Amino acid sequence: MGAIWRLIVGAAAGLLLSFAAWSALAQGQSGFRQFIESLWPEAEANGVSRRTFDAAFVGIKLDLTAPDLVLPGKAPSEVKGQAEFTRTPAQYLNVTYLKRLAEQGKGLLVKHREVLESIERQLGVPGPVVLAIWGRETAFGAPNHSPHYVIEALATQAFLGRRKELFRKELIAALKLLEDGVRTRQTLNGSWAGAMGLTQFMPSEYYTLAYDLDGDGRKDIWGSVPDALASAANQLRAKGWEPGLPWGLEVRLPSAVTCGFEGPDKARTVRQWAKLGVVRARGLPFPDNVLDAQAFILMPGGAYGPAFLALENFMVIKRYNMSDLYALFVGDLSDRIAGAGSFETPWGEVRQLSARGIEELQTRLQAEGYSVAKIDGKAGMNTRALVGAYQKANGLKVDCWPSEALLTHMRKAEGSKGSTRRPDK
Repeated sequence: MGAIWRLIVGAAAGLLLSFAAWSALAQGQSGFRQFIESLWPEAEANGVSRRTFDAAFVGIKLDLTAPDLVLPGKAPSEVKGQAEFTRTPAQYLNVTYLKRLAEQGKGLLVKHREVLESIERQLGVPGPVVLAIWGRETAFGAPNHSPHYVIEALATQAFLGRRKELFRKELIAALKLLEDGVRTRQTLNGSWAGAMGLTQFMPSEYYTLAYDLDGDGRKDIWGSVPDALASAANQLRAKGWEPGLPWGLEVRLPSAVTCGFEGPDKARTVRQWAKLGVVRARGLPFPDNVLDAQAFILMPGGAYGPAFLALENFMVIKRYNMSDLYALFVGDLSDRIAGAGSFETPWGEVRQLSARGIEELQTRLQAEGYSVAKIDGKAGMNTRALVGAYQKANGLKVDCWPSEALLTHMRKAEGSKGSTRRPDK
């Protein structure tokens, strides 16, 4: 009888939770309409007419399937994450997919040679790099890479997303695109985050960085390959692209240079890294033009994968999409399009810790006195390097990978004398 009663109570509790969640979401939809109306003064101040404003929002609703939302009744750490932060390096840099894109890219390098040469002359960014952006963003314009109505996508993020102010600004810019006749409601399509066109521009960037390479008087990032690729190059240039330098180079590290050296804060010149025993993969020499360039160790898989010397152009690509794996994917694909092969060191088999687990790990590191840049549930360079510092200070294997085993160790060590404080100082 007791077991049956527990089942009944459990089912009732489940129904109550479901009802609470449904009620919260229903209230969210109602609040969404109020939020939309609150945008009108800002839209009007930016030159959007009431007619355009009203037409843009007809029939839209919250897209609760989108990533990066904080849903009613859910903790921030339960947010559905982006692929760049939820997949392991081996999953994200899928070798089969990279090979396929590289073969397509090589064909496009020939097909658009004149356009790409013109882009490099005018904007300083090599053809393989802009092709890699195109390949990563939309698989070279493959269908269904922009399935969302941009206004609905941006409004959802501005109302429920973790970066509300950013998406609010983009939403106003998207309304301006409609007002100016750049796109219509039927053609204003993009990603879940509102990124548009062949190379995925945010609406605000269209007005500042879109580029008319084909000379027809329009900046067409949707239908003109020359304009789309030149616009991507112009964006990279604006973010600091250094002509003539690579994004980075795969390297072999000596035993004295561990994954704990990762990150821009430990940058040295390539020449200085070479003096410490860092050598280029496959026994290749470092190009003369990079020897005095600043570079830092990059190890997205911690000790379980290849190591790189990343130059400033890696950070430029990362400013296009703030993810180590995204920038590495683009860099790797650009090298493959230009004729390079796969990495010398393969990716190891690791499991991705959940966003909630990484957030807890970051919180515990911060409590131990480590300089955590941001508690965000994302294991970037800063988190990986601090994981390595913690492991070294506590006599653990130094692999710089945030794992469930490490988190378990930190929980057990909490408050004990075995945990060494502030070793990163």
